Amino acid sequence: MSDRNKQINRGELIDIKSLIGDADGGDFSLDDILAEYGHSRKALAAPAERPGNLVAFPVTAHPPSGETPAPPEDEPLEDGGFGEEEPPQEAEITPFPKKRNPLSALVHDLNQKADDYADRMFEEDEAIDKAEVRRLERLIPGTDQEEEPDENAPPRQWRRPKRQEPPPPDVPPQELSKRYGKGLKWMRTRALLLLLLTLLALIQVLAPMAGAAFPDPLNQPHAQYAVSAGLLGLGMLLSLDVLLTGIARACRLRFGMDTLAVLACLFTLADAVRLTLSDEGPLRLPYTLVCLSGLFFLLHGSYHKRCALRLSCRTAASAAAPYRITLDPAKWSDKDTYAKWSGGQEDYGSQIQADDGAQRIFRRFCPLLVIGDVAFALMASTGGGHPERLVWSLSALFTATAAFGGALAYGRAFHKVAHRLAPNGAALAGWPGIAASRSGCCVLITDGDLFPPGYVELNGFKVMADFSAERVVAYTATLIRDSGSGLTTLFHNQLRTMGGLMRNTSGLQYHEGGGLSANIRGDQVLVGSASFMKLMEIRLPQGLNVKNAVFCAVDGKLAGIFALSYILPDTVFPAMESLMMEKVEPVLAPRDFNLIPAMLQQRFKLAADKMAFPGVERRRELSDPEQEHSGVLTALLCREGLLPFAEAITASKRLRWAARLGAALCCAASLLGMALAAYLTSMGAYTSLSPLNLLIYMLTWLAPVWFLSGWVHRF
Repeated sequence: MSDRNKQINRGELIDIKSLIGDADGGDFSLDDILAEYGHSRKALAAPAERPGNLVAFPVTAHPPSGETPAPPEDEPLEDGGFGEEEPPQEAEITPFPKKRNPLSALVHDLNQKADDYADRMFEEDEAIDKAEVRRLERLIPGTDQEEEPDENAPPRQWRRPKRQEPPPPDVPPQELSKRYGKGLKWMRTRALLLLLLTLLALIQVLAPMAGAAFPDPLNQPHAQYAVSAGLLGLGMLLSLDVLLTGIARACRLRFGMDTLAVLACLFTLADAVRLTLSDEGPLRLPYTLVCLSGLFFLLHGSYHKRCALRLSCRTAASAAAPYRITLDPAKWSDKDTYAKWSGGQEDYGSQIQADDGAQRIFRRFCPLLVIGDVAFALMASTGGGHPERLVWSLSALFTATAAFGGALAYGRAFHKVAHRLAPNGAALAGWPGIAASRSGCCVLITDGDLFPPGYVELNGFKVMADFSAERVVAYTATLIRDSGSGLTTLFHNQLRTMGGLMRNTSGLQYHEGGGLSANIRGDQVLVGSASFMKLMEIRLPQGLNVKNAVFCAVDGKLAGIFALSYILPDTVFPAMESLMMEKVEPVLAPRDFNLIPAMLQQRFKLAADKMAFPGVERRRELSDPEQEHSGVLTALLCREGLLPFAEAITASKRLRWAARLGAALCCAASLLGMALAAYLTSMGAYTSLSPLNLLIYMLTWLAPVWFLSGWVHRF
């Protein structure tokens, strides 16, 4: 070692230790980082066997022209202090490797490997903790490989493609928000008035059972029938908009629960009018109470859905260039993977107007209910020799099959989810994206997801005496910018404050060991972590305690050290927990070479062993902003960070499950109700099929749907 190398002043080393020590990062020694990449000090001590990604630099005996070596003096740090001086610890000193003849070094390494193999060849395999080995291997970058498709697997069954319906027009979300917001207050008022009418109909049913008598002439059967007809007619006027929607669906042969509600109200009203004009003996109230209850829940569910659509469109319109979430097929390991990328509001207005999942189920099931109701009504009345029961049978059957939860299965659940996502800047893009969430089992996580802008700080930097500060900062900022790292803005701002400019690079390469290399104006530049510098045989100061830093080397010599402070947002932990609960595997695809699984697990206690970490080239492909994505939009994000990303994914999966299960419960209630009503009408058992009993039956099946719609947003 030359005299100049011996004169690397200890004051400068102490400044560099303070630089690294004040950085807010995990306690990583150089051994920890080298172990992360599968290298040890012993392996790096021999420079004869160079790694495949090693860049050879020209050795210069003298400093470049125009630069004179500075005297060994203590230099102040550029961006504030790096803490107090700490005496170096002997255990943390990394000795520089001694130069040896390449041939002798090769022979020495071969002999050493032979001796090590002879010493361990008879060791027991049981002595190795295989579980621990597997756990450590998952923390080594590049060990997560994609699964190869099974050649022996049976071929997928070919299915005839479904006929695609023309999508609605792609209206801007701003306009849709205004459209859905019109008449919301009046809609809520009408729902409250319907509830009042329902209470009046309930009093009409319960009063005779309690022994109470109405004043004359309301105590007469004809007056009771007229009151029932009047209450139902007024309720139909209050819910005219949703009834017209059901009629429009029927005209297009796209039946829904609202269509069954319309038919139930019409036949019940016809039954009430017939009873008013006829002279039947005992009092038999029509199903006004049940129909009014159904209209209330129908209007209530429609109100919730419009509120959800308005809130989602307003959230989507809050950013001119939001992030788009799509579920890309076979993205990672042949699995459908969620990706977040910069885009616009295209296709959002079209998807948000599409039919929801519950309506799509009802569209296939309700025509069968209509046919069954009519058939069973004819069999119970005309077929049984009682044609006078036809209107009553139709009223009973259609009322029993018009499930109360038809509009709540999706509308109320969607409103709860939209209200949960809106404060975080996320908006679901309607049912097409929600329906595809069934196959989503992976999610790509990049630099900005874990550490949004403002959560990584530059504590300061140290420039070696042979280099200028502007040159080192410019070189480092240029390579970080070209790599697409999340540190680009941080280093660019530092360069702007110094009045420097970016350089042009050539031959940019990405290395698995955690660094970058390129040629800038004839200089071979390396930028990376401490372990990468060691792999490239760049001499680091002795006693260096590495935490979170970026190193820059020029022509084989260390040029600068930048101390970084990583602050993990508190929202990352609940976001990761929600993804794990939904069995969505995170796939780490950062371009910041400091963000490795070991750092995330040791420093921030993240379960890095449950995350996939592809190789450097695969990470670049997965995080490429120019890659193709799916045409089906899942959600729009208007804020940075992992929380809105994870919550949008979780909400879409839970909403899909809740809507389909709620719709299935409604179909089961309708099918069972049709069977019971068909049997009781054929027997003429009005007492068993009274309005009160039928109301209790309908509310019993409504309870689980109501619970599901209120549970979907609790995550």
